Amino acid sequence: MSTKEKVLEEVLVEEVTTANNEIVLYNDEVNTFDHVIDTLIRVCRHTAEQAEQCSLIVHYNGKCTVKTGEFKDLKPQCTQLLEAGLSAEII
Repeated sequence: MSTKEKVLEEVLVEEVTTANNEIVLYNDEVNTFDHVIDTLIRVCRHTAEQAEQCSLIVHYNGKCTVKTGEFKDLKPQCTQLLEAGLSAEII
């Protein structure tokens, strides 16, 4: 007869979690598409196509996430969007 031995291993898994926040841009009746697009390109470093798509999503859906990341990185960008007259918040 043979003996079978089972070996149980404990594996410690360490996850790196970062609290991702989002800058949400809201629709308004004041700013033009061009102003929103130019501001997203300048502040959030969007491509022209990306900024245009975000502006359309904001227009038709009322809001759009335009940037994700850590709060400390998003805060200055959100401030710049607000200073440019856009309606945005970090969630």
